[in-house]
Amino acid sequence: MTATACGPVDGTVEVTDPGVPGERPARCVAVVGGTEKVFAGHFPGFPIFPGVCVVEYVQRGALATLPEPGSALAAVESARFLGPVFPGSTLSCEFTWSRDDATGGWRCRAEATTERGLAARVRLRFTAPAGREATG
Repeated sequence: MTATACGPVDGTVEVTDPGVPGERPARCVAVVGGTEKVFAGHFPGFPIFPGVCVVEYVQRGALATLPEPGSALAAVESARFLGPVFPGSTLSCEFTWSRDDATGGWRCRAEATTERGLAARVRLRFTAPAGREATG
């Protein structure tokens, strides 16, 4: 399965393991192409993939591995950028999903790594699918 969306990046995300909430994390990969438009200005002579683009790939991977169809992104709760992502890097993401009993939706903790190590930690919150209520 692949996920492509409209946004600041051109690449796609490939799901390598859909995971099972509470048992094993979901995983996906994306290759950060050297032809991404964002590299033209970020930074000339020393291209670094912008953090917002890392979050975009994480969000695409999360949408592709949602435990429950019909949920939608409600918030990026936090994003910590811990290492640079360069052109040609393979961005590997791991998603740990948990139910948000207060809203009926889902929470996702994601780690994005490259060949050089940890690049980012991102926490996302997703809505409950239409028609399902909170349990808490």
